[in-house]
Amino acid sequence: MLTRRHVLMGAGSALFTGAGLSACGSTPSYDDILKTVWSPQDPVGDVPIGYLVHYATLAANSHNTQPWFFEAQPNGLTIKPDFSRATPVADADNHHLFASLGCATENLVLAAKAVGLPAATAFEGAGKGRIRIDLGRGNQSPDPLFGSILERQCTRSVYEDREVPLSDLKKLERAANIDGCRVILIPDRKKRDEAQELILAANRLQVENTEFAEELRYWIRFNGSTAAEKRDGLYSACIGNPNLPTWLGNMIFGFAFTADAENERYSRQISSSSGLAVFVSDKDNSAHWVQAGRSYQRFALAATGLGIRHAFINQPLEIESERPLFASWLGLESQRPDLIVRYGYAEPMPKSLRRPVVDVIG
Repeated sequence: MLTRRHVLMGAGSALFTGAGLSACGSTPSYDDILKTVWSPQDPVGDVPIGYLVHYATLAANSHNTQPWFFEAQPNGLTIKPDFSRATPVADADNHHLFASLGCATENLVLAAKAVGLPAATAFEGAGKGRIRIDLGRGNQSPDPLFGSILERQCTRSVYEDREVPLSDLKKLERAANIDGCRVILIPDRKKRDEAQELILAANRLQVENTEFAEELRYWIRFNGSTAAEKRDGLYSACIGNPNLPTWLGNMIFGFAFTADAENERYSRQISSSSGLAVFVSDKDNSAHWVQAGRSYQRFALAATGLGIRHAFINQPLEIESERPLFASWLGLESQRPDLIVRYGYAEPMPKSLRRPVVDVIG
């Protein structure tokens, strides 16, 4: 059985992403860490755990809390939730947390296929469950989506307000439709405007909740130095804000984070988007939340390959009282909408960082 010691010794440079940069005792810069995090890795060993985990951690995740932990197993590995990195106000039932694990699962499966390792996944347990990934041997063909992992990002900016060709929308739909989850694309401007009203109403309720504001503030990194030190959270530059000293960022956040200001920002962003995508799983449980994450991740990678940007706008799903209204608007009777993203065309934004691979492997 693989142990933590074996993994650390045999996984190569992927395990120590960024570690060597700190040898002199000072924190490396955001740019230095960025180059190592978002760079290709070489598989080392018959079961290249470090390589697989590196690509898994590049997956999307709520607030960039990176709520995962990986354990090596005799024939593969498991992905477990790290509830110390949950966001209990924005994500009261850990829905987004398990969706984040699904995103990581999909990246890991794609990375395994890229080196000829067929991967079978299974959700074990309920509530506090985990994902088991068994790795086989064979002539597994790489999935083209793997090539987009290093380029994917959530682009939180105003888009170019132009249509996505129907042929590309069909490609996105095919990529996202997996067992247990499907995507509903909303390219129609009138329907998008209706959704915008629901999103802004929910956003107002969320921003006016002081507990939500404090939870969000906790995960914001107001400058590159703090982002480099923590290697998690929402770096200000990634969401279009300037670098500020932490003390000043906290002070300005208290004044500037208002419902009116946030609704104005989201209104511009949604209005400029080409459309919306809503991910809907068959059942409302943690196993299917994982599938929703996998569906979204495939959509995101396919979109990236087509030059299409995207960003989450999940506010109606994060407030329990608003979720049924959004589901009803979609025409859903018993299913829970899992994730909402807007998509369109835009220039890339700065990317977020990730913690060293060695820190998330047990």
